[in-house]
Amino acid sequence: MARHQRRNEGKGQGVGQAASRDKGWSPSAHRGGRPAGKHGSPSAASDWVWGWHATLAALANPLRGPTRRLVATAERAKELAARTPALPAAEIVDAAEIARLLPPGAAHQGLALKAGAIEPLPLAELASPARGVLVMLDHVTDPQNVGAVFRSAAAFGARGVIVQDRHAPAFTGALAKAAAGALDITPHARVVNLARALDELDALGWRAIGLAGDAAQTLDQVLDARPTVLVLGSEGEGLRRLVAEHCDALARIPMPGGFQSLNVSAAAAVALYEATRSKP
Repeated sequence: MARHQRRNEGKGQGVGQAASRDKGWSPSAHRGGRPAGKHGSPSAASDWVWGWHATLAALANPLRGPTRRLVATAERAKELAARTPALPAAEIVDAAEIARLLPPGAAHQGLALKAGAIEPLPLAELASPARGVLVMLDHVTDPQNVGAVFRSAAAFGARGVIVQDRHAPAFTGALAKAAAGALDITPHARVVNLARALDELDALGWRAIGLAGDAAQTLDQVLDARPTVLVLGSEGEGLRRLVAEHCDALARIPMPGGFQSLNVSAAAAVALYEATRSKP
């Protein structure tokens, strides 16, 4: 496979992730990975998930660890019981008590859950068979951005999200809230080395496209019907050199408005939409 031997100097676009609605794939069939185990973050296993959508998705995910504590206001507890009668009853507390259990400023919407973390899938399991679109994040560390990327990945039917083990936030708390439940719908893999992961994906039949602000071609020009890994870099640095070199093509999102900067999660949403259009 031919690899690009150039550094991505582009800022702002980061790495594009795109999703295609693969007719043979159902994200709900791999709901978020496996129960917490040796790969799970110690803090993630004991952290809280809060907010209506994030908590409902976590409760509905059989591949999370057991519920340790579920707290809700009286009104939310009534709504929860009506919607999911088979689940354990929530512990009814007031909103101020829920806020005391969570980080400052957490918008809990009267509902919070302490449960096991989501275990990542092995890369080969996430990527086999090679169909549709995967998203890879290169040093994207902000929980709000990563959560928003998961939300777009779920919305556009991406196969999953790949992050680097040491340069990704814990998949709980603020990230789960930003993902609005998508964290428990879209599976993910954590890898030690992204360049090696791209080589593994190449061997499995995937084509890697990295988003770069200074790329000669636009995203619509390089996308085709082949299984695609969309690679997004951090907003400050873009794709790192070695990761860019392991991509089969680099592409940019055209910005006719003249403002050459997109938040990485916004770039992901645009790229996912474009990739969806390119798939049969």
